[in-house]
Amino acid sequence: MSLADLRQHYTRGELIENAVAASPFDQFDRWFAEARAAAVPEANAMTLATADASGQPSARTVLLKGADSRGFVFYTNYQSRKGLELARSSRAALLFFWPQLERQVRIEGHVVTVSAEESDAYYRSRPLPSRIGAWASPQSQEIDSRAVLDQFEADAAERLGDNPPRPPHWGGYRVVPHAIEFWQGRPSRLHDRLVYRRQDDGNWQLSRLAP
Repeated sequence: MSLADLRQHYTRGELIENAVAASPFDQFDRWFAEARAAAVPEANAMTLATADASGQPSARTVLLKGADSRGFVFYTNYQSRKGLELARSSRAALLFFWPQLERQVRIEGHVVTVSAEESDAYYRSRPLPSRIGAWASPQSQEIDSRAVLDQFEADAAERLGDNPPRPPHWGGYRVVPHAIEFWQGRPSRLHDRLVYRRQDDGNWQLSRLAP
């Protein structure tokens, strides 16, 4: 079968204005709970898109670690490529794709760092090897070999012991959205797309987009 012949027929659901929550955060909570109930693998995996100073975009998968009316939280190395790009421009986009439910959620907004207390609390909740790894990896920098990284890890484990503090270069970001789109696959590629846009008064306006 050629690539041109690969296609999925979407028939699992619909997305109608009078059936969604008034708040996009409540609607996200509803869909996220349904994704977990459907055993979607790594339902909290999301694509994060940023751009460098020239406008060159880059995207990677990160994990959602917090979601409420303030926004959507992930954690990473501040000195990584995404961290440096966010330091230049705080604008970013997120994408969740849950193929088992034939759904996507697209989020656009600006990014702020979470408090040191939030970052400390999440860091302490991580398994010890992950806490050591945050110290060991010079994320996004070129290294000579896997052996170099393994040595960095061994050195960090020996130096830091069983209760390492959070690295100063590692912590959380919160994507504060101004637009959240919910996409439900439909037959004939006539998908349902409903987007919530934040208004100047802080309220959300719901609109339908053509697929």
